[in-house]
Amino acid sequence: MNLFVEAWHYLTTAANWSGPTGIGERLLQHLWYSLLAVGLSAVIAVPVGLLVGHTRRGAAVVVGVANAVRALPTLGLLTFVVLLLGLGLLPPLLALLTVGIPPLLAGAYAGIAAVDPAVVDASRAMGMTESQVLLRVEVPNALPVLLTGLRGATLQVVATATIAAYVNLGGLGRYIFDGIGLYRYDRVLVGALLVAALALALDGLLALAVRASEPGTGRLRRLTTPDSPRFPGLRRIRRPRR
Repeated sequence: MNLFVEAWHYLTTAANWSGPTGIGERLLQHLWYSLLAVGLSAVIAVPVGLLVGHTRRGAAVVVGVANAVRALPTLGLLTFVVLLLGLGLLPPLLALLTVGIPPLLAGAYAGIAAVDPAVVDASRAMGMTESQVLLRVEVPNALPVLLTGLRGATLQVVATATIAAYVNLGGLGRYIFDGIGLYRYDRVLVGALLVAALALALDGLLALAVRASEPGTGRLRRLTTPDSPRFPGLRRIRRPRR
């Protein structure tokens, strides 16, 4: 019980939230590492997943690569990359790509592959090019699955980004690794609680994005139309009846 009391006391002390080693700065560092890893993972995985889902070619290769990358031990890979490249941001970033790419790749492929073939055939019959079919028809219908993959990748990257402290970088992992080294397990608990809180907050935001992107709900349209409650001063101009 004393462990939780000490952790709570550390979290509620205002002085621990400020300064270059404070909780606020560590949160920003952790968020930066996570967003950078998720962004790079999306740049790599999403185009490949969209292409494979659209053409229906190479699906077995995509599934095999995703499963192989997912099976890599992150900390062992980080140690190996550090031995090759030295310390810095690049080794943990490469290690985080192994947990960010598989969910995004699977979500992009599964989302496009699950689009109703009748809708795709109808768009082609209307004269759309393949790129138009992909961007205007398949991607909007696959958006909830795509965002679900982004949601999974974000959670895994945020939880794993603590390894940045293993190579002498910042982030919330500093509380965990420093606490273990100093036998201050209340600091370890502080780091774990902060990582969990950050992951839950981002998961909640992405869950709302997934819900708003569901086709047929009109939620995204209601957020941007003049009649939306978010624009109370604007009203659609109606023509008078003759």
